Amino acid sequence: MSTDTGVAAARDAGVAAAAAERTAAAFAAAGFPKMPARTLLALVSSEQGSLTAAELAERLGASAAAVSGAVRYLQTVGFVHRVSQPGSRRDLYALHDDEWYVVSMRNSPIYGKLADLTDATAEALPEGSAARARVAEMALFYRFLQSRMPALLDDWKHEREAQP
Repeated sequence: MSTDTGVAAARDAGVAAAAAERTAAAFAAAGFPKMPARTLLALVSSEQGSLTAAELAERLGASAAAVSGAVRYLQTVGFVHRVSQPGSRRDLYALHDDEWYVVSMRNSPIYGKLADLTDATAEALPEGSAARARVAEMALFYRFLQSRMPALLDDWKHEREAQP
């Protein structure tokens, strides 16, 4: 590899890493835990869609403990899985081959849980109060999202299949 090619590759990698960090920051601002967001974006933006814990730590400039906690969280929510490498003590953390983000949303009970919790909050507030009405509307919104998510995910599947 020529020096110019190496410099260009390093520059491109730096630009890609900075873009992934900005995206992870947006995820974190939307409520996704920061280190899992950074880890997820590192995996998504890697060529193979998988990295070892050491590679993640190096790419993110993070400790092994931080990476361990992040991948544990991502495994729990179904975004990544661990892949053993024969003949090595190092495991790969990989994105699922299927549409992991669709699967995670289709199987997520989050909107139903949020609706139940906001219903309980509304019931604890004084009847007829503006606060109770606002919280009850929030519960309705979460139930609306819960009811529409399956169709929305089906629409997304059809949209993806229509792409060339």
